[in-house]
Formats: sequence, structure tokens, C-alpha cells
Amino acid sequence: MDEKRVHTGRYFMMGNVACAEGALAAGCEFAAGYPITPATEIANHLAEKLPRVGGAFFQMEDEISSIAAVIGASWAGKKAMTVTSGPGISLMLENIGFAIGVETPCVIVNVQRGAPTTGMPTIGIQGDMVQAKHGSHGDYEIIALCPSSPQEMFDHTVIAFNYAERYRTPVFLLSDAFVGHMREEVVIPEAEKIETVYRNIPEPGTDPLKVKGFLDEDVAPMPIFGKGFKAHVTSSCHDEYGKRNLIDISALDKFVRRLSNKILKHKEEITLVERDYEDAEIVLVSYGGVSRAAAAAASQARKRGIPVGTLRLITVWPFPGEEIEKMARKTKQVIVLENNLGQVYPYIKAEAAHFAEVSFLPPKLVGEIQDPEDILKKIEEVSK
Repeated sequence: MDEKRVHTGRYFMMGNVACAEGALAAGCEFAAGYPITPATEIANHLAEKLPRVGGAFFQMEDEISSIAAVIGASWAGKKAMTVTSGPGISLMLENIGFAIGVETPCVIVNVQRGAPTTGMPTIGIQGDMVQAKHGSHGDYEIIALCPSSPQEMFDHTVIAFNYAERYRTPVFLLSDAFVGHMREEVVIPEAEKIETVYRNIPEPGTDPLKVKGFLDEDVAPMPIFGKGFKAHVTSSCHDEYGKRNLIDISALDKFVRRLSNKILKHKEEITLVERDYEDAEIVLVSYGGVSRAAAAAASQARKRGIPVGTLRLITVWPFPGEEIEKMARKTKQVIVLENNLGQVYPYIKAEAAHFAEVSFLPPKLVGEIQDPEDILKKIEEVSK
């Protein structure tokens, strides 16, 4: 058995493989999934590597059972994940809502593809952005990261596990076929230089009636199974001890607000953006693979004497509205770039439109990332 989790070095690596290596480096112990293009390489790599480090990969009969198995493994104390693409997420959403409601740490990788329905599996598209935030029913907050390169597929997978464990919540990694199948240099650092976070667990033997294992805005300790706790894990409205309350509206109010505030209270710690817009009169706002085209276009525009900057959203959820407003106050024009028909654009416009002109540049063909030359034409158009 190869006990080594972190294979330090420089590699020419596919984004999906880098994601799997990131999961191993973060301490993932369990993964379950069902084959689906363009995400299957992650599952294949984990199926090969997890057993070598004492973990397990299960190919389930479908995506519903996959997320159910991940939730169960997490409640048994394991760092757990699943990987799929858009149609698979659609099947998982009821159990994802359950995981949010009972505060289950896990990582959900969505390598997005042409949609809706089964769409075109071979084409990358940022088509599930709002689904990650609003796919399940009710009011809730979610964390979602958007990598733009194979290196970030590794790095952001580690961050996703750390967020899941620290805030005791499901965390999305929203990649797409473009980034997942891209091959670039990936540098894997030494194990001791990779930050790994583990959840807070009460001392074994603690009186279960004294363990408030739920609904703490500063994150409750998790009374995992097999450690002597008599935790009640219910999807119904419950109190800090997990006891159901299906009568009092005040109990529902506390249930909904505390689950949301657990994320919103720590939003500043969670939010990651990449800013390069000092003295810019036009700012390109993007995320994921599209940000590569945005950076190339901004660089060319500056060479032509047009003051253009960029703002890249790394965490799209919780939505970094404060960052958008701060940027909009410093510029005149905002151009939003997405590989879809404008899923995050309304959120950006709502925060920026009071301070700057906001426009959207869709791809010429849905599923095709904008050409930097087309972005340059848009920049020249709005600069006039």
C-alpha cells in the first residue's frame, strides 16, 4: 500500500486529475460517484488512488445514492466528496438540501457541460451557476469556488475541503469541461505546506444533552456517529440539540436564519477575489475559465492606451456584492463576461449599476469562451 497522499513536484496535468490530487492532499477519505462526461477522470483517479491511502471510492448506481453515501460517510467522521456534471447535480439536489440543513461537511465537484437536460457532454459551459445557489428549495447559503486552471483545480479543491470542515457545510467546486480537460503545469507543494482543516468534534463521552451540535452561527461541534454521541440528525426543523419542532414559527425562523448566518457571518473570511483594476475606467468582471480571456483582452487594451482592469470572482457564492460595489465606485464602465446567457450578470448589475454603466458580453456561440479580440471590440465600443 502506498501511504503517500501528496506527490510533491511539477507535473503536466489535466485539470480533473489535479482536482483528484487536491482531494487526496486535503485528506479526502471517501468518495462516491457515477460516471459522467466530462467529470469521470476525477472519479477514475480517486478510484485508483484512495484505496492506497486507506480510503475508499464507491461507484454507486446513480447520483442520488452517491450524495447519500457521501452524507453518511461524513457523519461517520470521514472527509467525503462526490463528483458529477449538471444532470447529476439535478438528481442530487434534494440530498444537497438535506446536507445543508443538517450541517454536513462535504465537497461537491460539478464539471459543467452543455445543458439543459443531458445537452452536449463534450462542451464546457458555465451553465449551473445559479443552480448551485438556488437549486434546492428554501432559503439557504452555499459556498462555491470557480477555478480557472489545472493549478487552481488542485488549490481550490484543498480550499473547498477546508471550507467544508471549518464551516460544516457542503461546498461546491464549479469547474467546466474547458478547465477540467485542460492540461497545464501543476505544482504540488510539500505536504507540510498544504493547509488542512479538520472539523470540531466534542470530546467522546460528552453528555449528548449538553452537546449543542447544531445551529451555531460560529459553527457547532459535530457529534459524529461512532463516538458515543446520541445525536439526532433530522431534516425537519430542529433546535440546537437536533430535536424536532414542527409547531413554533419562531423555531423555523431560528433554523433558517442561523443556517444562513453561519455562512454570512464569516463571508469576509470566505470571499476570494482577484483584483487588478487600479485607475481603470473599464473593468472586466468574470470567473472560471472565461477570466483567462478577460485577462488577455485587458492586457491588449492597456497596450492600446485604454485603461482596462479586471475583477475575477473566485468565490461566486456567497456572492461578493461588497467587492462588486467597491469596484464599481472606482470605475466608469463594467463589462460582465460569462460562458452562458448571463446567469451571474443580474447579481453583478444589481450591485454595480448605481455607480457605473454595466453591460454584458455573451459568447458568440454558447459553450465557446469569448475570443479576446471580441472582448477588445466591446472595450473599444464602450470606451467611446
